[in-house]
Amino acid sequence: MIRLSRSVLRLPAATVRCYAQTAEPAKKDGATEAQSQKQVESRSFAVGMFSGFIHTEQVFPYPSVLSEDQSQFLSELVGPVSRFFQEVNNPMLNDDLQRVDDKTMAGLKELGAFGLQVPADLGGMGLNNTQYARLVEIVGLHDLGVGITLGAHQSIGFKGILLYGTEEQKKKYLPRLASGETIAAFCLTEPSSGSDAASIRTTAKKSPCGSFYTLTGGKLWISNGGIADLFTVFAKTQIPDPSSGEIKEKITAFIVERGEGVSHGPPDKKLGIRASNTAALHFDEVRVPAENVLGGEGNGFKVAMNILNNGRFGMAAALSGTMKGMIQRAVDHATNRTQFGSKLHTFGVIQEKLARMAVLQYVTESMAYMISANMDSGAKDFQIEAAISKIFGSEAAWMVTDECIQILGGTGFMKDGGVERVLRDLRIFRIFEGTNDILRLFVSLNGLQSAGKELKSLQKAISSPLGNPQLLLKEGLRRARRRAGLGTGLTLKGHVHSEVEKSAELAVGALEDFGLVVEEVLIKYGKRIVDEQFILHRIADAAIDLYAMIVVLSRSSRSLSHGLPTAVHEKILCDIWCAEAAERVHRNLKSLRSGGGGSSLFRNLRSVSSALVENGGVVASHPLGL
Repeated sequence: MIRLSRSVLRLPAATVRCYAQTAEPAKKDGATEAQSQKQVESRSFAVGMFSGFIHTEQVFPYPSVLSEDQSQFLSELVGPVSRFFQEVNNPMLNDDLQRVDDKTMAGLKELGAFGLQVPADLGGMGLNNTQYARLVEIVGLHDLGVGITLGAHQSIGFKGILLYGTEEQKKKYLPRLASGETIAAFCLTEPSSGSDAASIRTTAKKSPCGSFYTLTGGKLWISNGGIADLFTVFAKTQIPDPSSGEIKEKITAFIVERGEGVSHGPPDKKLGIRASNTAALHFDEVRVPAENVLGGEGNGFKVAMNILNNGRFGMAAALSGTMKGMIQRAVDHATNRTQFGSKLHTFGVIQEKLARMAVLQYVTESMAYMISANMDSGAKDFQIEAAISKIFGSEAAWMVTDECIQILGGTGFMKDGGVERVLRDLRIFRIFEGTNDILRLFVSLNGLQSAGKELKSLQKAISSPLGNPQLLLKEGLRRARRRAGLGTGLTLKGHVHSEVEKSAELAVGALEDFGLVVEEVLIKYGKRIVDEQFILHRIADAAIDLYAMIVVLSRSSRSLSHGLPTAVHEKILCDIWCAEAAERVHRNLKSLRSGGGGSSLFRNLRSVSSALVENGGVVASHPLGL
């Protein structure tokens, strides 16, 4: 259970800065980091929407990044991988064994599934993010337990080596990691540090000669912890400040090989993903060579955050596959089950369930491949979008699977049906790799920080009106029109297909409202907004709905423009989502405005929570008085 202590309240503001840094450790073409950051910020739709802007470059048209050769290679992989999971892998057996069956592990290694994104010259398949997402989707369709084993290995386990590793580190470790000869794990969480990653206690003391570090501490709930032989470990190190000489504690990332001093506990007993090995790890004065520092001394927090940022799109892809499987099961049952003399699919309540399941799957899939394409196109500023996709996908997959069980009735509740295992497996996705609660704070604070910079620039212009009169005139008119409810001239015409223009108008109207409320919140609270989690949560929900509207508008527009056979169906999915999402956005934002009722609601919620804490549980008197 997440503990939102006051120290955690203040973490996201620092986290924002770390997330916002690019995953590239080196500067390119002599450009300064500030110039580079400014350039990528201007391209992100999610960043822009917090200021009430529409940045279309990364979202329209819906991106397509695969070359003919890449598409051909991917098509040659999809068939064998799908057949493997249909014919070889047995998810129920894996769940019962509480590990991945030996036959499946051997087959995955033979397929090359442990090195999907490792460059071909280092023994891997060299897939880009979009190709990787498509294969991960297949795994998610069939077995999330196996998916976590593979994902913990390459999506986070050795992703740091891909992103930050030196040439020597890559050559030394990636070939055996790609083959599956060596399994990797990502070691960040500790008993005293979950969401508050900055509070880790594992230490790494540098030797006087500087040639090695002595690593001591423990890690908790580590996926692949009991089967891995290579670990990305985060520990506190003492680093002298170059200017003052003062010693400061900073987190550093290390590549640690299993050996003397490295041990693990028994496999953890879990609600779900039982096929995935999870265990505690112990490091007892482990000697780690200095050349195994990853990403530079003191840069561990940045390394950890960027590893997680770079892996989240894959989670959305996997969960879109899971939802496909659940929809197939629900449709099969609804079309074959007869009740009251009619097939289940003829009843309105079942029709609504199936339709909403399809909408959630469509949105998640659209997000996953939008973000993977952005990354493959060289975008660096995708952290808000990636966080949104993780939040949305994990919650959508839970709802879709829950509804699948509801449609199947008793059949869905039984173990032999296989759906109850999927529901158990899904529950962890809202917790690990950034709990959805913390990620919502991150989405809000990161977006608000960017909007705050826009406001600061405007304030600077106001203080020196002769310096930039055009900016003042443009922004003054824009704000005046927005506050008068007249709109600022924002439009998606020319970007969306004419068939979805009405839905696009809903999205623009919601975005206008969002930009106005964000500005009001920033002016009212300033830096104190970090402590206003009731507000931050609702801002995040509005941002998630807005981004989801944009991705389905983009994808359905492409399908309509290309005349795809599914285009009309996709238009309907888009229209359903946009109509209801726009309504939710306006409702959430209304609660944040003065007189919107939010303040009194938040006070009441806080009061109830305080009473529960004080009482140690439920406070209300029993209705029987006994």
